[in-house]
Amino acid sequence: MSVKPIKLYRHILSGHCHRVELMLSLLGIPVELIDVDLANRAHKQPAFLQLNTFGQVPVIDDDGVILADSNAILVYLAKRYAPGKWLPEDPVSAANIQRWLSAAAGPLAFGAARARLITVFGAPYNSQEVIGAAHALLSVMNTELLRGAFLIGDQPTIADIAGYSYIAHAPEGNVSLQDYPQVRAWLQRIEALPGFTPMKKSAAGLNAGTNDGHQ
Repeated sequence: MSVKPIKLYRHILSGHCHRVELMLSLLGIPVELIDVDLANRAHKQPAFLQLNTFGQVPVIDDDGVILADSNAILVYLAKRYAPGKWLPEDPVSAANIQRWLSAAAGPLAFGAARARLITVFGAPYNSQEVIGAAHALLSVMNTELLRGAFLIGDQPTIADIAGYSYIAHAPEGNVSLQDYPQVRAWLQRIEALPGFTPMKKSAAGLNAGTNDGHQ
């Protein structure tokens, strides 16, 4: 099908935004990137609030279809542009994917994502608490990835896309991936997918003074 570019309102250092950009890239959908100036609270201004009343990025505009929330956008893109591939229709697979989307919105957001917010954006969270939460999730992921190449078996799904960005950049928040070989191998498998696009790196946390990724 002929696809118009999808407008993606984003912040370049946001993992929530990157998961949408990554999904678009993997689907081969052209995208128009629109950077939102969060530092100057552009996301809280009337023009942006018309797009998303929560005042958050990311937001997409797909030829007039306006959607917010990164995980909701992943569901939409999978169903709209690759039915059955990234979000299988069978009840068990769909439920297991939802489990990981919930983890992305819960333990991942409250752990690795917040740890990175401290070092990259100066957010006032308790570093010991959020780093501990990050390691708890990584331990679970490392165990579950013994069962298959990806979070739901041997094929990638939106569950993997929802988890990738903040796990790959966890070292920027002082969360080491050294003790999680299955997680590191999973990241490499995602990065090997055709159409993969990386997220901008920050020299923060364990990566301070370097340009290393998640190694």
